[in-house]
Amino acid sequence: MHILRNRLVATALGATLLAATAAAFAGDPSPQVAAVRDRWAEVNYNVPKAQREAAFEALAKQAAAAKAAQPKDATALIWEGIVLSSYAGERGGLGALGLAKQARADFEQAIKLDPNALDGSAYTSLGVLYYQVPGWPVGFGDDDKARELLRKGLKANPDGIDPNYFYGDFLRDQGDWKAAAAALEKALAAPSRPGRELADQGRRKEATALLAKVRAHLASR
Repeated sequence: MHILRNRLVATALGATLLAATAAAFAGDPSPQVAAVRDRWAEVNYNVPKAQREAAFEALAKQAAAAKAAQPKDATALIWEGIVLSSYAGERGGLGALGLAKQARADFEQAIKLDPNALDGSAYTSLGVLYYQVPGWPVGFGDDDKARELLRKGLKANPDGIDPNYFYGDFLRDQGDWKAAAAALEKALAAPSRPGRELADQGRRKEATALLAKVRAHLASR
């Protein structure tokens, strides 16, 4: 999954910022935030690529309304950040970097309000931004910060599918192939989340594909 940085260098922000873009976490959000969460999974995994940017743009407005209704709700901030990150990935170009910065601000504010919200998912989502966005002078990316944040996300939710998937992707990006394989295997062994079937199915598919690439690399050495 991590091909964003090279694309960002070429296009200012590439088309694969998924996840903080893309992170889907357990928790008990308000009905408004739950609607954003569920729609995110539909757009990310079911909407055709050609229609996804417009769908995320519309969802960003819905997420902003949910946050405006509950400005001190960390879960609302987290899900707006996730939507903005995903929208940035689909949009690309200079405008996408601005969306990524907005998402970063959401995650940072969520951590200040409640670092344990949604099983510490703001840490994981923020860590994803830091390793997928390029560093200075193009963007704010920082692999050291990414590692620290991703590990905090894992500490908060050690068996979760998303923190393990993204940590595995980060380790693959860092060239730590064996550790990446272990993290991805743990992601695939994560328990299912009731009511999050679509998100789980999509993430498991991504983890399976990435693990196959990691194993192929290890076998070729």
